[in-house]
Amino acid sequence: MRRSSALSLTAALAFGVIAPAQAATAASTPAGNLDRAALREAITVRPDDGAAGVVADVHKNGQRWRGTSGDISTGKPISPDAHFRIGSISKPMEAVILLQLSAEGRVDLDQSVQHYLPGLLPETRFAEPISVRQLLNHTSGLPQDFEGSPATPADEAIERRHEYLSFDEVIEQTLRPVGRPAPGPRFRPGTRQEYNSFGYRVAGKLIEEITKHPYQYEVTTRILKPLKMRETRAAVPGRSTPVPAPYLPGYMARSNGELVDVNVQGGLPASMTSTTGDLDRFISGLFDGRLLRPAQAAELFAVPKGTDGKPLPYANGSNCNTGPAKGTACFSVGLMYVPLPDGSVLWGKTGSDPGYRSGVFASPDLNRRAVYAIGTSSSLGNGAEAVAQRLALAAFGNQGSPSLPGQHP
Repeated sequence: MRRSSALSLTAALAFGVIAPAQAATAASTPAGNLDRAALREAITVRPDDGAAGVVADVHKNGQRWRGTSGDISTGKPISPDAHFRIGSISKPMEAVILLQLSAEGRVDLDQSVQHYLPGLLPETRFAEPISVRQLLNHTSGLPQDFEGSPATPADEAIERRHEYLSFDEVIEQTLRPVGRPAPGPRFRPGTRQEYNSFGYRVAGKLIEEITKHPYQYEVTTRILKPLKMRETRAAVPGRSTPVPAPYLPGYMARSNGELVDVNVQGGLPASMTSTTGDLDRFISGLFDGRLLRPAQAAELFAVPKGTDGKPLPYANGSNCNTGPAKGTACFSVGLMYVPLPDGSVLWGKTGSDPGYRSGVFASPDLNRRAVYAIGTSSSLGNGAEAVAQRLALAAFGNQGSPSLPGQHP
């Protein structure tokens, strides 16, 4: 199962009308400076969004708003407590575990992957040391997941959604592929930044090697239980599991246009389901010091710099293309920043799984927070990114015209 290619395979499907259930419903509408009408309008599903439904949770100046929109396929309302797949929002959790292990003296962020996992990276192609920190801040130069593999057709991706791959299997299929050339470095470690999910597969393997526990045990013990994230579930190794009820429906489209509910999936060891409430607990606990000591927490808000003291250049893609630092690194260890017109920033992470797009962002003082999830129905138009941008504008529009970044697998 090639997770990275499957994410973009939903066939185009046009909707001529908006079903009655698409009208956004507010679960809570507190008084204050949150524009409730604008928020409701922002998450109302539009024909070109490629979305089946939306759930959102916004905090600002002590006020809270929760709302839902959809389900356009069944016409049924979506619960504000709906569960969904969080994709790469699990990456900050992986980073937290390694930062905690660093504080415990069990891992050195400046030590090399080759030291901790000898033989994992073929020496003939990866001779230069790659540090643990470089895995986490996307400066490793490692190849992408399954780099060089052909795109997976939509129908095949739907049928293979039940597959589960371990960290070892992703690493082996990426670095030692069968039937195609093996990839090498994309750039010298520490010289550029490029968003890289594969580095986090290696980081997950490192967590399991250091702790001698499955990743699911470590994330549950170190993050989910301490923060009382009772609605968040880690993947079950080797199994295909459903999103718990109530859930946000997510669909993929077959080549003939038929929508398939992809509620049940396999995934990876770091695959998780959660709710907007639980993800708000996570980013709150991350920023208020409950998970990390000050020295480790500082890594969350520091983008990598070169020997000249300036942020590294961003290598490829559409990330890091907003604000005065456009074209330079915008990812820290585990997070990314989104500049606002007033000079302040939000920090957080987006995620993608087949059928799902999501994001969680907050200001460092936690005064402004937004969590959203979108169940997909089509790749037509701007999709989830358009919904996220409307939500950001409605939530924090008095700061100018902010926009949340694109989704990450």
